[in-house]
Amino acid sequence: MPNFLKQLPENQELLSSNLPAELLHKVNGHIHTPYSFSAFSDVAPIFEMATEEDIKILGINDFYTTGGYPEFYKLAVKNKVFPLFNIEFIALDRELQKKGIRVNDPNNPGRTYFSGKGLDFPVSLDKAHARLVEKVMMESLLQVKIMIEKTNSILRAINSDFQLDFREIKKTYAREMVRERHIAKALRIAIFKMFTTNEERKAFLTLLYDGREPKADPENNSAVENEIRNNLLKAGGKAFIEEDENAFLSVDAVIEIIQNAGGIPCYPVLLDDSKGNITDFEADQESLFVHLSEKNIFCIELIPGRNDAGILEKFVNFFHSKGFIILLGTEHNTPDMAPLTVSCRHLAPLSDNLKNISFEGACIIAAHQYLRAKGMESQAAGWNKIDSNQKENIIKLGKAVVHYFLNN
Repeated sequence: MPNFLKQLPENQELLSSNLPAELLHKVNGHIHTPYSFSAFSDVAPIFEMATEEDIKILGINDFYTTGGYPEFYKLAVKNKVFPLFNIEFIALDRELQKKGIRVNDPNNPGRTYFSGKGLDFPVSLDKAHARLVEKVMMESLLQVKIMIEKTNSILRAINSDFQLDFREIKKTYAREMVRERHIAKALRIAIFKMFTTNEERKAFLTLLYDGREPKADPENNSAVENEIRNNLLKAGGKAFIEEDENAFLSVDAVIEIIQNAGGIPCYPVLLDDSKGNITDFEADQESLFVHLSEKNIFCIELIPGRNDAGILEKFVNFFHSKGFIILLGTEHNTPDMAPLTVSCRHLAPLSDNLKNISFEGACIIAAHQYLRAKGMESQAAGWNKIDSNQKENIIKLGKAVVHYFLNN
């Protein structure tokens, strides 16, 4: 499938174009699709919502897989929404794990979520890196299969009339990856199909939870699925399976894979939770800056819906002053169907400053994708090694690429 970016004018022509003085578009740089797990059951509704909310740049960001890229690309072109091609991994820093330091997983020391931004499309990995990704995916699917088996054992123990089937779950609710959230969804749907009243459903869930009454609103499917997941499938639950540490790649290996696929390594910042807690790794922004810089990471992303607006603003301003590429998104990696418009906790709107920084970051990735598609070297790949004039040119090129795409 040809990349439309190859057909755009050459970069000097784009750079010489007259752009609107106050060019700014709404961006969502991190959205999961059904190819991993998503609030959306299909990819098309994502673009329908994006169009309704006037979002002009949208970044696919599935776990481990680029399988959704072709469909995402077609719908992006059809709906005039500029696509960013991203990916996400779960890595393990064993040194930080030994020290008990939590990175961007608040419950598992050393566990590190890590993204790649602006991968090539079509994506191409060499054999060695492709095998690494395949191994991680297979290990993840094996863990899910065992969790389904344990869930079925629990169902048999309470004399349930139904069982879960991995192949059926994958066929019906997933695409590339089956995750624990798919198990929770399939289980909730099976229970609700078997029992038609809230009283019957509550009684069955009470059995499933070893006598603990469910607290979730039975009319709220998302809440019920989250409760099933927390009671059965997370640490401490009877169907929980600890992931094999040998199945995790190191952060350095993940970075290699991302760069081999043409992308820019990006650290996803968790920042503050609803109680104001910040992980050990992220609590000191100066130390975080030093750690990321030492690993040659100069791109970060945040999911502002998790964060206090004031804390987010100060954090983003600090890293923006350090010259980092910064992206913002919504993730949509839970059953909850929230707006695609990026906002802070309690739907507090982004400041104009954050909107501009988000748009600037997306334009840098757009320029990177354009240059890679054209077979040229992307200075964005060495963002921390170029001067301010070169950075301004890349930002302008990205804006021109997006503007051309949206208007031609």
